[in-house]
Amino acid sequence: MRIKKVGVVGAGTMGGAIAALSASAGVPVVLLDIPGLQDKLELVKKGLERQLKAKPAAFMDKGRASLIELGTTEELAKLKDCDWIVEVIIEKVEPKQELFAKLETIAPKAIISSNTSGIPMRTLLEGRSEGFRKRFLGTHFFAPVRYLHLLELIPTPDTDPQVVQTMRYFGERILGKGTVICKDAPGFIANRLGVYGMTQAMRLMMEEGLTIDEVDALTGPLVGRPKSATFRTGDISGLDVLKLVSTELAHTTGEDFRMPDWVENLIQQGNLGNKTGAGFYKKVGKDIFTYDYRTGEYKPQEKLRLAEIAAIKDLPLSERLKKVAELPGKYGAFARKLFLITAHYALEKAPEIAYDIVAVDQAMEWGFAWEQGPFKNMDAVGLDYLRQGFAELGLAEPELLKKAQGSFYKDGTYLGFDGQYHSLPRNPAHITASGLRKAGKVLLEGKETALLDLGDGVALFENRAKMGTLGEGVLRELHKALDWVEQSDYHGLVLSHDDPRTYSAGANLALVLMGAQEGDWDEMARAVHTFQQTAMRLRRSPFPVVSAPFGLTLGGGAEFSLHSDRIQAHAELYMGLVEVGVGLIPAGGGTKEMLFRFTQELSAYGPDIDLFEGVKRAFQMIALAQTSTSALEARNMGFLRHGDGISMNRDTLISDAKAQVLALVAGYVPQPPMKIRALGAEGIGNLRYALWQFQEAGQASEHDARIGEELAYVLCGGDGPAREVSEQDILDLEREAFLKLLGTKKTQERIAHMLKTGKPLRN
Repeated sequence: MRIKKVGVVGAGTMGGAIAALSASAGVPVVLLDIPGLQDKLELVKKGLERQLKAKPAAFMDKGRASLIELGTTEELAKLKDCDWIVEVIIEKVEPKQELFAKLETIAPKAIISSNTSGIPMRTLLEGRSEGFRKRFLGTHFFAPVRYLHLLELIPTPDTDPQVVQTMRYFGERILGKGTVICKDAPGFIANRLGVYGMTQAMRLMMEEGLTIDEVDALTGPLVGRPKSATFRTGDISGLDVLKLVSTELAHTTGEDFRMPDWVENLIQQGNLGNKTGAGFYKKVGKDIFTYDYRTGEYKPQEKLRLAEIAAIKDLPLSERLKKVAELPGKYGAFARKLFLITAHYALEKAPEIAYDIVAVDQAMEWGFAWEQGPFKNMDAVGLDYLRQGFAELGLAEPELLKKAQGSFYKDGTYLGFDGQYHSLPRNPAHITASGLRKAGKVLLEGKETALLDLGDGVALFENRAKMGTLGEGVLRELHKALDWVEQSDYHGLVLSHDDPRTYSAGANLALVLMGAQEGDWDEMARAVHTFQQTAMRLRRSPFPVVSAPFGLTLGGGAEFSLHSDRIQAHAELYMGLVEVGVGLIPAGGGTKEMLFRFTQELSAYGPDIDLFEGVKRAFQMIALAQTSTSALEARNMGFLRHGDGISMNRDTLISDAKAQVLALVAGYVPQPPMKIRALGAEGIGNLRYALWQFQEAGQASEHDARIGEELAYVLCGGDGPAREVSEQDILDLEREAFLKLLGTKKTQERIAHMLKTGKPLRN
């Protein structure tokens, strides 16, 4: 079974976002909604428009919106050629059942699913034929659909296993999701546990006399949760959505999921969270105000500052979890009770909602962005801690805890609900640097790096420096790795690592500023030359080098990727040559590379093409510090070339990069040195005029213009007549320009400001 075309019925927030993600993945979509009054397509058009304007962006490339065909629910016949049709309409049983009755006839071979967040699948299937039942399951996405990794699949006893396998493959490889198989229980896994945790946090907050600000300080990164913690997460989801889910869970489970009365009051007032501008938090000008549930008023946000928190915040999570419960007074009491109550609930409900504890942990890690799932957290504090805590709270010891022999995970196994330990499921395509190290696949070990064996004659260079920065030590160790691969006759090298957000923030700015302030310009020139030659060595090595960037890939990180034989990028790629933000130009070969790429693209069209268009394109990209918002956009911008790959799923990125290396091995020859025609004085004159216009319009400062002048000089191959130049000619010019700018007071001020505030300075 293959999914070549997707149908989405319901163009609301979730339906439109599922359509946007599917189209971003390159899959044609039919998006339907109920007819409008004046224009029948009015509602579905508005749904698509919301996704095109969404922040954060729903589309990875807005051009992919052309893959979406619009229609109304009066035109269900448009779905007849779809291979998968997902229902995302109103959360009521009857309309969903009516829709499925029609789809049963219209699309008799399609996989049909529901994105309901709580209605049991067995209820939705009432009245459907055996054939429909075989092709039906739940597919529960989480908002925002593009960014949250979790996709819960909820098969029924009648669902054909091939349907589950097809949806799992499509979800993981095409849409880039982490899929978890759930039981057909109310709320499935993530919402059942996540919403329970939120309601308990609210109640304990009131019992212990805490504020919303204090609770979010105690339930965020401090305990391995996202910065949105409890109440900010509620604002993002929407208080009305939270109420809907909690009400449905209370109805279907018979458990107490009620929100406090003051949450109901906020909803009645229309304060629904981010979408209405106010919820648990409210933005007033540039300031954030927090709702005081005791007075019903918004008050200026107050950060929780405790010496005890400062002392533990940088400890490993396993140590922090216990120490948070030891915080003084009401803070420790709240943290301890919340941990124990939610752990007890997870232990009791896991067999009801999931097939194993691994799925429970993955659901919370991928759906609610926990650093570790609940069972990993329980192992971290120790099972005796749980037993003692449960006894203190008068909670009976759960059966699953009684079955555990020291821990829930041990030696590559996990505790099954049957009381036996089973091997952890393995996905051969999911390769991590940490996993390779644990498996003893270390070829070389450096202070900040490692060379690891990926198998099949391919090595992985792992950069563990903070934010993937590229200091002298990392460069030295990268050269050692290149030497090792060459001398050991390995097939090739992958550059990547495990950090979830940042591939590389580029060169170590603190060291750059220190060198400039000390005035050792010979040493600085040597350092820049080394950086350039490292980039060029990646290109000239006698074996293929593939970079696998993801997330923030800036400055030198982008330059090293650009000089690799191939890039295998994660779909969420924020790549840019951003050096002008600190008063410099790219000098690790980035300026040279974009000039050569864009000029060569034009040269292919013949000798009469105006090469200035290529120079101008490179100038705009670098001078404006343009950064991609996805890998698709990076391809449109020119950072990714034909042949570079995109992995929708972060989990398969290193494996996909390894496959790129192996595909290049046969007959591999490194790219030969290149030459282009530089424009010289004529090109510089054109760019100077553009800089003058920016200054006159007040869009560029005097120092901005100085940076632009240096950039123009490099991109045009220096002053004088048009002539042929080599890569080394441009590298020499970019190094000289970099050092000139670094020697200026204003550039040093910009670097210092960036290091202090994380924001650019316009001086």
